[in-house]
Amino acid sequence: MGKVHDGIDARLRTFIEAQHVFFVATAPLGAGGHVNLSPKGLADSFVVVDEHTVAYLDLTASGAETIAHVRENGRITLMFCSFAREPNVVRLHGQGRVVSIYDEEYGAWAARFPANPAARAVIVVDVERVSDSCGYALPLLSLDSERDLLTPNMERRGEDGRIAYRREKNTLSIDGLPAFGDDDLAR
Repeated sequence: MGKVHDGIDARLRTFIEAQHVFFVATAPLGAGGHVNLSPKGLADSFVVVDEHTVAYLDLTASGAETIAHVRENGRITLMFCSFAREPNVVRLHGQGRVVSIYDEEYGAWAARFPANPAARAVIVVDVERVSDSCGYALPLLSLDSERDLLTPNMERRGEDGRIAYRREKNTLSIDGLPAFGDDDLAR
């Protein structure tokens, strides 16, 4: 049976921090826009700041839907699923904000994570609703290892290559919303 919690307590924090993957859902305001659901999973790229605040390191990748949607309306949901013996699903609903690598406060937020050349922002979420549910229907899965592809790929590109990649792939969402044009704004 699902339960709504007052915040992220110690038990939920332990569960959340033990998960190797989480999912981020956002949507644009327009009825014709696409809902986005993104898997995230790099070790040490997510932190629980307090009972009502979480953050994750947002990495340069092939799209920037989350950034576009969060900048447009702030709505965001994060979901953590247990694939281990103890079933559980935790959802964090809230208002997100983008702290770009060019923002003054980026350094303070980024210090919570290992340095990563692929970073383009930190997504900070003010959590308004915390719930968990059984997860009884989820399969049992085990982690073989981390996939070590994205970070080395972005590292090889160098700073100019990462900027060029973001200009090509991250400037607009699939619905044409402004996403990560920060490289051009900062220069």
